Amino acid sequence: MKESFKAARVAENIYWVGAIDWNLRNFHGYITPRGSTYNSYLIVDEKIALIDTAKAPFASELTSRISSVVDPAKIDYVISNHVEMDHSGSLAAIRAAAPNAEFIADKRAAEDINRHFKANWNFKVVKTGDEISLGKRSLTFVEVPMVHWPDSMVTYCPEEKILFSNDAFGQHMASHERFDDKCLWEDVRGEAAKYYANIVMPLAAPATKALDAVSKLDIKMIAPSHGIIWRKNIADIVSCYKDWAANKTCKKAVVVYDTMWNSTEKMARAIAEGLESGGVETKFFCLRTSDVSEIIKEVLDAKAVIVGSPTLNNGMLPTVAGFLTYMKGLKPRGRLGFAFGSFGWGGGAIQAVEAELKAAGVELALPAIAYKYIPDAGEIAECFNAGHAIAGAI
Repeated sequence: MKESFKAARVAENIYWVGAIDWNLRNFHGYITPRGSTYNSYLIVDEKIALIDTAKAPFASELTSRISSVVDPAKIDYVISNHVEMDHSGSLAAIRAAAPNAEFIADKRAAEDINRHFKANWNFKVVKTGDEISLGKRSLTFVEVPMVHWPDSMVTYCPEEKILFSNDAFGQHMASHERFDDKCLWEDVRGEAAKYYANIVMPLAAPATKALDAVSKLDIKMIAPSHGIIWRKNIADIVSCYKDWAANKTCKKAVVVYDTMWNSTEKMARAIAEGLESGGVETKFFCLRTSDVSEIIKEVLDAKAVIVGSPTLNNGMLPTVAGFLTYMKGLKPRGRLGFAFGSFGWGGGAIQAVEAELKAAGVELALPAIAYKYIPDAGEIAECFNAGHAIAGAI
């Protein structure tokens, strides 16, 4: 028997018709233990518009939800805010189900969607300020390039004051609930922070421009492409985004390390105790057991990133190298850093860690420290003092 999926009402004659991916655990590089959603929105007026689609394997779920409201063949407009296939993967299925629909995208998205699908679909190309009328409602478009792809745009319905915000304000969070006032603020805010840290953080400048553009709009609801729709905590999540885009940090440090025979871990614990003694909130992660994307969520508002590794083959452990490569790509700004570690007959790890911290734009707070074999009581005290000194710098 064919599965039947129902649309969820967002506002009068506006519906969420997306898909819930309960089993998603990895989204191009970061771990998503709570799954995700691919949010698509249907507006039923004199003309019917579909805003974004869903990942290709969920095309039947998408069309089933649409069918619970209207015959998909009656869709007049299909709007693509973003090329990436978690948004546009079901376009071919929608084109087959709604053969008379007009496809709408900005110039870059139209070109790239056709390239992806090896198609020659005819798009109505729009730019910032363009508008289409649906009858009682209209839709306007704002291009937000590099939030987080060059083709990105958002769609705004002024009559309903709803911003269909693409990837901005989204979260990877599967749920039967559709709205933030049906969930705990701490949960949704945390997932939004993780999403921003792992995807949007290197794009702070264009994100700030996008925030400036959307701040001119009167918004009563933000409907992102992933996760929960915002209708209660709009001011709060917009404030968070402004802080994140400004690289605003707090009195907080992240200690990240891996260890071979526990010597580096002993040093890490002493440094963390020194930080805490100086009144700094400290997050402590061993890379052998911690997810990198969860660590990056904590880096998002941390003033200091402290990284330790023992020496392996005259360099750092691969887990530490992987973390630093990942962080370097995300380009955190205005952070302090510190390198530490242990070694046996030869060193090299802390020099490599320092080089990667510098390459990531991190300012070194203190010279690195490295001890041979097991640190003694005096060396552990030096680690504590280093943590306390960094707390003072923070």
